[in-house]
Amino acid sequence: MKLVKLLFIVLVCGAFLSSCTVYVEDDFVEEISLEEVISGYDLWYIDYHRTAGSGEIPFLSKAFTISFLNGRMYANNNIAGVGINGNGLGIQVGNYNTRHGFLATNHELDGSFEFEVYQISGNELRIYDAYENVTYYLIGYQGNHFDYDKLFYENIEYLLQEYIAWEKTATDGGIPNAFDTENYLQFTPENITTFYSSQDVFGTDIDMIRWDYAGDYQIYDVEGYIDLKILELYYDGGDIEEFELSVIRDNKIELFHLNSQTTYVFSGRGFIQYLKEETKEENSNSARNSGRIRTKVQRETKTRRSLK
Repeated sequence: MKLVKLLFIVLVCGAFLSSCTVYVEDDFVEEISLEEVISGYDLWYIDYHRTAGSGEIPFLSKAFTISFLNGRMYANNNIAGVGINGNGLGIQVGNYNTRHGFLATNHELDGSFEFEVYQISGNELRIYDAYENVTYYLIGYQGNHFDYDKLFYENIEYLLQEYIAWEKTATDGGIPNAFDTENYLQFTPENITTFYSSQDVFGTDIDMIRWDYAGDYQIYDVEGYIDLKILELYYDGGDIEEFELSVIRDNKIELFHLNSQTTYVFSGRGFIQYLKEETKEENSNSARNSGRIRTKVQRETKTRRSLK
C-alpha cells in the first residue's frame, strides 16, 4: 500500500473514561479525497505559533490565511482586510494540485513545495514538508464564521504594523497626564519591539508627521483573557506608559491608560498592503512592506490590574 498521505486522527473514549488515538489509513478514507478536505473551508488560518521544524516555507511564513479553490491558491498577507480582500480569500499567490495524495503547491515567487497532509480534527490540518523539515498547522473556517479575535490577538504585533500611523481619534475620562499630548503612534515592521510617537496636530498628513519620540515596546498576555493585551511603551528618555489594549476592529484600537484611567481610541491611517513583492516604483512604502516574515511570538503573562 502507498505511503499514507491523508491521515485522520479520531479521539475516542474508553470504558474507563481514558482516551486513545485511533489512526484510520488510506484504504478506509478513499471516500473523501484530499481535494475535498483542503477545499472544504474558505479560509485556513495559519497557526504559526505552533510551527515546528528547522525549515521554512516563505509564503506560509508571510501569510495569515491560505485558501485552496479549483487549483488556485490564495493568501491574506495582511490582518486588516481579512474577509474583504479578494472576496475574503486575499490575493492569488499560486496554484496547487492534490494528485498522488500530496498537496503540491507552486507559489509564483517561492517556487514548488510538496506537503503530506494530516487531518487532526474536523477543521484542523497538519501539513509537513519533508524536504524543508517543517510542519505548519492550519485551522479551517467558513468565511462567515472566521475567528477574528484569534487572528487579531494572537498576532497583535503585526496588526499594529499594518498602518503608517495610528492617530488618536477619541479620549474619554481619566486625569490629565503626559500621554494626553501624544497624538500619533507608529510600530515599525523591521522588528516587533520599536515604536515612535508624535505630538503633531490632528489631521497632519501622514507623510509629514514628525516622530518626536522613540523607544521599545512589549505586549503581554493577560491572565484569564483571550481578548485583551497589556501594552508597555518604554521611551528612550526612561518614561514608561502602560495600557490595556483592545481591538475594536481591524483599523481601530482602544488603549486604556492604567495610571490615569484614561481611555484613548486610535485609528489606523495609511494602510500598508503586504503583497507578494513590489518595487519602489510600484509603491512608496516598499521599504516597509517587503520581506515581512512572521516569527513565533512568546509573550509573558500579566495579571489584570484594572476593574474597567
